[in-house]
Amino acid sequence: MGTAVARVRDLVKRFDEGQHPALDMVSMTIETGGVTGLVGPDGAGKTTLVRILAGLMDPSSGILEVMGKEPGKTLEAIGYMPQRFGLYEDLSVIQNLNLYADMRAVAPEEREAVFTQLLDFTDLDRFRQRLAGNLSGGMKQKLGLACALVKTPRLLLLDEPSVGVDPISRRELWAMVQELTGEGIGVLWSTAYLDEAEKCDTVYLLNEGKLLFDGPPKALTGAVEDRVVQVTDYDGTPRRLLTRLLDREDVVDGTIQGSSLRLLLDQPDALEGETGFAKAKVAPRFEDGFIERLGGGPKGTSPLAQAYRSIDAGNRPAIEAHGLTKRFGDFTAASDISFEVPYGSIFGLLGPNGAGKSTTFKMLCGLLTPTEGDGSVAGNNLLSARGRARAALGYMAQKFSLYGDLSVAQNLNFFAGAYGLEKGRARSAIERVTEIFDLGDVMGTNAGGLPLGFKQRLALAAAVLHEPPVLFLDEPTSGVDPVTRREFWTHINGLVEKGVAVLVTTHFMEEAEYCDTITLIYRAKQIANGTPDQLKAEAAQMAGLDRPTMEETFIAMIEASEAKLEAQASRAA
Repeated sequence: MGTAVARVRDLVKRFDEGQHPALDMVSMTIETGGVTGLVGPDGAGKTTLVRILAGLMDPSSGILEVMGKEPGKTLEAIGYMPQRFGLYEDLSVIQNLNLYADMRAVAPEEREAVFTQLLDFTDLDRFRQRLAGNLSGGMKQKLGLACALVKTPRLLLLDEPSVGVDPISRRELWAMVQELTGEGIGVLWSTAYLDEAEKCDTVYLLNEGKLLFDGPPKALTGAVEDRVVQVTDYDGTPRRLLTRLLDREDVVDGTIQGSSLRLLLDQPDALEGETGFAKAKVAPRFEDGFIERLGGGPKGTSPLAQAYRSIDAGNRPAIEAHGLTKRFGDFTAASDISFEVPYGSIFGLLGPNGAGKSTTFKMLCGLLTPTEGDGSVAGNNLLSARGRARAALGYMAQKFSLYGDLSVAQNLNFFAGAYGLEKGRARSAIERVTEIFDLGDVMGTNAGGLPLGFKQRLALAAAVLHEPPVLFLDEPTSGVDPVTRREFWTHINGLVEKGVAVLVTTHFMEEAEYCDTITLIYRAKQIANGTPDQLKAEAAQMAGLDRPTMEETFIAMIEASEAKLEAQASRAA
């Protein structure tokens, strides 16, 4: 790390007098030549801090300096990439760059050289004339980074730049930012991905506006040494065992990893004397220390699952896809997609941005009509019984799809009516989800103004009001913090044990470990299918990897498929 480019001391930000401050006596230093990480759960104050550093918001009190001056006097030294895509979707890539160059007063004669360098750096040169709204998630984030760099900053502020971005694009984005630090730029990277935080030189952990930790990631990881174990060799499903173990007081946190479990214990000798499974200590991760510092993860039993009806599976699969194909003119978005999902299981659709996952998803939801092929949901054919198929599923969209101008209560009432619940049943269903998802204090709040974690709770609550036998979850936890993600998966695991079938897309590869079966889609086609453990074993053999993670597996399989396509193209030429 180099010299300090920004300093914050005893920073306080209050939006309303008498309420808990959004930032409470926070101190931070950002140095050149490295990446400073900013992590914390939803509502911790991360975005507020980034906006104050960017000069978009004034602190209530405290000392704040950028390049030794107040932020408002050093705007030319700051590059800022906001949390949500802040570019103009109806402008092309080059038009967005020109607009940002106008705002940053880049001289006309300098622009072509600057744009050429940035487009080469982000690999967007071939997309100069494409509208920003038509870019994939990864390309949008690269364009956002290019616009933030249109005038070389000394301080680069990135507010969750990799949200909704696939692992390959995340890796590319990270490599770009690391290259910038070598040029003497100080970077603040706010993130919900704890594997990214682990790569940072220094990490600041916020919770409810207070600073809980600052220092190198290893310092937080080391606090849980000898207390992380892997559980294997057990009878029954991993979901059932995880639920039981998380309900113990001596288990701080736990996740599913294919056919095994990963647990954080409160003491190294916890679980001693327990039988019915094998356990072995494994190396801790930054995520383990993070979760413990926040008080641990949620318990294993889901109140939503406890109140849910048991699903009668019958003999047919819950979801069937047979040769599903969707073309838009000459472009094929999904080609010959086939799979079956039994009741009481989780099926994952994985793939890079633009691979065809959402198109497949929308065909199965009845939102798009297949060009070829067919499918069914809960025994209802997508072509001849689309209405009944929709009624049999709960749908949680990739982006918040409820009505932002309606209150939480109004949204729940609307969806209860849309699902055909009669008054008495609707009232009891709304009361049930209000209590389970802790929505009571926000029932009168407009949904659009809720923190992201509450929006996701509301979206799931609306999707399960009618207790459907099938759930479609399109990147359901994108952008939310790890604790909220764990709460979400506690509910999903419980529902699956009740017989619910779940179809999910996700860019969080640790979430893919919860799936019973995964199909990997690339360039509109299925390139791999199997359990998480089977795919990891295949990647290990294919790429010579030793015990690959799910993310390493994802990247290895995409790269192998790309190499195969390039070889085929070369032979054809």
